[in-house]
This record gives sequence, C-alpha cells and structure tokens, in this order.
Amino acid sequence: MADTYQSNPLIEALPPHLKQFIKPQNYESYTPINQAVWRYVMRKNVDYLSKVAHSSYLDGLKKTGISIDEIPSMYGMNRILKDIGWAAVAVDGFIPPNAFMEFQAYKVLVIASEIRQLENIEYTPAPDIIHEGAGHAPIIASPDYAEYLRRFGAIGSKAIASAHDMEMYHAVRDLSILKESDYASAEAIKEAENKVEQLQKKKVEPSEIAKIRNLHWWTVEYGLVGSLDNPKIYGAGLLSSIGESKSCMQPEVKKIPYSIEAAKQDFDITKPQPQLYITPDFAYLAEVLEEFADGMALRKGGHRGLKRLIDSKSIGTIELSTGIQVSGTFTRMIKNEENEVVYFETQGPTALANRDKELIGHGINTHHNGFRSPIGKLKGINLSIENMGPRDLKAYNFYDNKRIEFTFESGIVVEGLNVTGIRNLKGELILIQFTDCTVTYGDEILFAPKDGDFYLAVGKKVVSAFAGAADPYSFEATIHELSTSPKGFKKSKAQIELEQLYQKVRNIRETGEEQVQLLLILENLRQDYPLDWLLPLEIYELAKQLKNNILKNHALDALNELKVKRPQIKHLIEDGMGLI
Repeated sequence: MADTYQSNPLIEALPPHLKQFIKPQNYESYTPINQAVWRYVMRKNVDYLSKVAHSSYLDGLKKTGISIDEIPSMYGMNRILKDIGWAAVAVDGFIPPNAFMEFQAYKVLVIASEIRQLENIEYTPAPDIIHEGAGHAPIIASPDYAEYLRRFGAIGSKAIASAHDMEMYHAVRDLSILKESDYASAEAIKEAENKVEQLQKKKVEPSEIAKIRNLHWWTVEYGLVGSLDNPKIYGAGLLSSIGESKSCMQPEVKKIPYSIEAAKQDFDITKPQPQLYITPDFAYLAEVLEEFADGMALRKGGHRGLKRLIDSKSIGTIELSTGIQVSGTFTRMIKNEENEVVYFETQGPTALANRDKELIGHGINTHHNGFRSPIGKLKGINLSIENMGPRDLKAYNFYDNKRIEFTFESGIVVEGLNVTGIRNLKGELILIQFTDCTVTYGDEILFAPKDGDFYLAVGKKVVSAFAGAADPYSFEATIHELSTSPKGFKKSKAQIELEQLYQKVRNIRETGEEQVQLLLILENLRQDYPLDWLLPLEIYELAKQLKNNILKNHALDALNELKVKRPQIKHLIEDGMGLI
C-alpha cells in the first residue's frame, strides 16, 4: 500500500478502523480502454463545465494535480493536495456512510479507484475515480467549501444509523459491484436490483444518517451555487456526469433555494434528479449544517438519543453531564415519568472515556461483558454526586472501603463496598467502583455480586448520544472485505486484442511514431469490433491533427455507420466530434 501514494501526515493520523478501507490503487490495472474513457469524459467536462461550473473548478483541477489525458495516481494527487492541507486515498467502492464522512473529518478525500465501464460512460451509480477524482477533488481547492466538507464529516460521522440503513448500504454496495463487473450475470444484477427496490419501498422512520445523507447528496453530490437565474455547478455527481451536468440546467429540472428542508428530500441514485437545491454561497451551507446538528442526538442527548442508539444495534456513545462517555452496543434503558433516562445497559465489549480519550483501565478488556449504571439525583439529597467534594462525601457517609447504600430518585438502590472513585479535570466524580455490590429496581436485580465489580457512571442526565466510539482506538476494527473479482477470472481473447488496439493508438498519440498503423487499426476495428465507438473517435481526432484526409474520411465513415447501428450513443459520438 505504501507504494501507491506518497506518505502524508493526514493519512498517518487516521485511526485503524478507517485505514482498513484503504486499498492499493494498482495503477497498472487500468486498461487502455479505461484511460480512453477518462480522457473522453474529462475533455468533454472541461469544455462544458468551464461555462457552468463554480469558478473554483478549473483552478482546482490544476491545484489537485488532475490531468485531462490520463487517470490520476494517488501519489501525484497527494503530493499536490498536501499544499492545500488535504490528502487522498484509494478505497474499495462504497464504504459505510459514517466511515466516508469520518475520512472527510480528517481532511482525507476518499477516491474509489475503479473506473466506470465504457457502456456507463455518462453516469454510474457506483463510486469511481471519475466521480471522486474529477468531481470532489477540484472543488476542495476553495477554502470555504473545503472547511464545509471537513465540518460536515465531523458532524455526519456522529449521525446515528438504523439497522435498515446498514441493510440498505450492503444492498446498494452489492448492486454497484455487480453493475461495474465484467463477469456478473444479468440474473445476478436483476436480483440485486430487486433487493434494493424492496428495501427502498419499506416504510421506515428516517434515521439521522438518512437525513444527513440527504443533505450531503443535495450539496456535496448534486449542489448548485449562485442564484436561481444563474446557478453554477459544484456537486461532484454533476461535475462527473457528462449527461446530467448538461440536462440539470434545463428548465424542467426544478431549482429550489437550499434549506434544512432538503434533509427530508430522498433521492434515487439510478435516475437523473428531478429537482436541485441552490445555495447562495458556500458559507450558507455551513449555516444549514449547524441548524441540522442542533437537532441531532449529538447535541440533544436524552432518551430519544439513547433510543436511536438502541435501535441502531451498532456501537455508539452516550455522554453524561459529568463528561464521562460510555461506548458500546446499547440494549436497554429505564425512564422516569418525565421521560428522563435513569438507567442504561450495554451488551458485549464496552469502553469508558472522558474527552474522547479512553479512561486508563476501563477499556473493552475490563468491560468485556457490557456495562450498566443508574444515573440521576439521589433521593433526599440536594447535592448531586458529581458536585460532592471530600467533605460532602463524608457528610453523606460516602467513605472509601466502607459499605454504603443509597437510593436514586428513580427508586434504584445501590448497596456495596465502596472501593474508589475517578474525577474529571474539574474535580467532579465521574466513576465510582464498588465490590460485593447489589443494584435493585423494585423487585428486579439489575446487578449482583456474582457479576463482579460494579462501576457507577456518575451524571444527572444523558447530554449527548452519537454513532461510533468516543475513542476510536477503543475497539478493534470490524473487518471490511474488499470487493475483489472471483479468482480465476480471465479476460477473453477479444477483450485483450481490443485493449491492445487502444494502447497502440494511445502510444501513437503520445510519441507521434508509427502513424501509418492507424488505418490498419481502424479497419481491424470495423471488421472485428464493429460496435466500438470510442477508438474510432480517437482515430478521427488524430487524423484531423495529422491532416490525413484519407484516414479522416475512413474514420468518419465508421462513426456515421455506428450512429445508425447504435442510435443510443449517437449523441456521444457527436459530442466527441464537436470537441475535435
């Protein structure tokens, strides 16, 4: 992996659970056809987008080291991105949405190293290097936008997903892999499409990650900036789509002033978007993001935030009013009549932290069987536990190495041998350790001496709830399997020969040598590969440059035949000829 990109301090700082998604770019695996697809899309995009894209786009192409003529390498991009405070890594197509956003929080651009197939040259729902490299990368040259992207990542990575979200993620990922595969059967693709469609039809309450993903889609992916009568493109999905970047400017695509309402607007990645949102400037994007964040469990906490974590069935974190953070898979809570959380439980490995740093001795090895604790005020005592100094503790008979019993206002009773306590930097108690301890709630025993030592998380209420661990180093990374092709898959003889013809034309363009071969290559194409349109277009381009009228006329005849044989790609041929 180290050979595929230049070392960058931002990449080195990534936690292990993100580094697992990085994969080698394997630049040598790009075929000559892949290079031709990149070149066609980039030439067309730069020609058209120079008129309709945000002003930072063309400047950004230069600043990020992106070439029009060849697929960029991670090595070259990182060397240049370093100057604007960002980095880039190759990843394996679709990665979980929280992970995608967390990369942005670390100012690392994730780039799917695969490239779309020739038949999907106008648009693909799968992430590819055209979308990421030619779409996302250039716009981060704008400082305001780059900061929005970083801030979005920091907030979005904390958004809580539902179990349905993760099921949908895996279904869409499987479909995208199949659609861009050289070996997938039509039956397998249809089955994957049906699964995605079924999940899309399922009526579920939209989660935080679903809503913030909508905001991401209508800004980072499909955003317009400027005024309603003069919008400019900045969304990567539009910048990388040679079809939709043009059609989106048509009057039939509704233009709406951007607001937090966009969080409620779902999207379909397989179809052109019927409406787009326009922000007056990049600074306004940050205002809407903060407005959305104010409504997240990250800032509100409470029973609703904890309920979202329980429903997610994934690792999440709650933070109490003292600052102690509990990270794990939450399974239960008890509320009082005012809907305040008075007790919570996790199941399986759990870690405790303060200020996003694991408390020494309180990682998953100590709390491998989960964690549980009552919270709130004590009955009959005006002073909260966290506010008790040494004198207060003695006044209420809280002594180390002494048996104590106290009752919370909720009715939960804790009785056991007080061992010790941990305080935060403000001097507030955040954790109390007991041994030989029993915790009861009415007739229910919540914790018994046989369960080991009991740790009481001190705090009046849950002030924050968010996805993931407080300290990213607390948990071992869940293994992410790369979407590799089946072993033993081999290209056909016809595929190999066609790629060789593309390479010959590429070599002639770059070196200027063996130009006489072009006519032979063209005839070979017309005889053996009569449906291929991109290489005849490249030969036509070279014929014009070389002022070779014989070759030009032959290439023109081939292209005109293709327009009749394949009317669905007629506009692509004509657009390419227009560029020439």
